[in-house]
Amino acid sequence: MDGGNGDMTLAFDLDALKQLAYPDSVFNDARQWSEYVGVVSDQPTYVVTNFTRKHRVRQDFFSGPRSREESLTNVKEQFDTDRHVYVGTDDEDAALAERAGWEFLSVGDAATAAEWELGDPSTPAATANEDDERDDWP
Repeated sequence: MDGGNGDMTLAFDLDALKQLAYPDSVFNDARQWSEYVGVVSDQPTYVVTNFTRKHRVRQDFFSGPRSREESLTNVKEQFDTDRHVYVGTDDEDAALAERAGWEFLSVGDAATAAEWELGDPSTPAATANEDDERDDWP
């Protein structure tokens, strides 16, 4: 995925993020070509926080206790970049992006363009522990 000069704000819908196998890697990769990366959801704040902590996703912004449309509008006002791209899952998300003045990109298209793997999110801690197992440990 080509974000150009990095002057872009990238927002993932929580449901879209949940379709990516390695959310932490996706965020780390997106930071290479995005100025700001975050999560938008109409779920309670603790749901977003629990998911991002579990998957070690460091976000520059999140929606908080408000609607996704209000969140996108607020983020666009706070983060003055040339582009604002919303990664979502369906036509409803595309319509939401249009109403809020954001570009829309489906999670499937984003994954293909950026070579991200789709699938159930894996937890980085679990992956790290598997790699650190010792054969001589009882």
